[in-house]
Amino acid sequence: MTETRESAGPHALRAPGTPCWVSLMVHELAATEEFYGELFGWEFRPGPQQLGPYVRALLDGRDVAGMGRLAPDQRLPVAWTPYLASDDVDRTAETVRLCGGTVAVGPLDAAEAGRMAIASDPSGAVFGIWQRDAHPGTTVSGVPGTPVWNELLTYETESVATFYGTVFGYEEEPVVSAGFDYVTLRAGGRPVAGLHGVGHALARDRGSYWRTYFEVADADAALRQVAGLGGRIVRPPHDSPHGRVATVADPEGAEFSVIENPC
Repeated sequence: MTETRESAGPHALRAPGTPCWVSLMVHELAATEEFYGELFGWEFRPGPQQLGPYVRALLDGRDVAGMGRLAPDQRLPVAWTPYLASDDVDRTAETVRLCGGTVAVGPLDAAEAGRMAIASDPSGAVFGIWQRDAHPGTTVSGVPGTPVWNELLTYETESVATFYGTVFGYEEEPVVSAGFDYVTLRAGGRPVAGLHGVGHALARDRGSYWRTYFEVADADAALRQVAGLGGRIVRPPHDSPHGRVATVADPEGAEFSVIENPC
């Protein structure tokens, strides 16, 4: 895992394929706002309503992430979804289809904010595609409470690396290590995301999925706070070459990782 710190100002241009937004769809939006507001210090403002009630999460007045409410009859998995930047979401969506992926939503306009689609790769992992207009995506990084990395957990990396490389033009940087299947994706010469092949450790009832890492000042303290707010610990904290990291789930079951002092 390598951090992707970049200029995240309101006029920053991101290379195609760069994660530029993360979004969460839940059943109890107010309770979810309370959980993440306490954990990360986020405040919330109304956002585009094309997919139903939706809010933008802000940190010190700057956009960090989005959250929406699922319709009562929707039984979709509750999970964080990264959005990958595109210069032309319609063309990218068509390439997704041609490469064996699926486009589930869109492309459609999100008011004046931009144009988006929601898709899945051939392994079933869901991701978004974002073409900016007035809304550039996440506009703050490098401080606690902000997304710091996105990583695909899948059975093996070779086939999905080909898919994402074709769709977004990534350069691939495999990790050369016996028994460790990992590929770093680079866009515009910079590492932006990772693919982690975990083999049979991948839960059969869930399949492949993207996981978002959020920066925190103290991973152990964050876990105590998660538990106190009704979440649960999925993987206890451990020290890694990139910082102290743990995986947790919010009260609706959406998993994410927290990392202290990412490199």
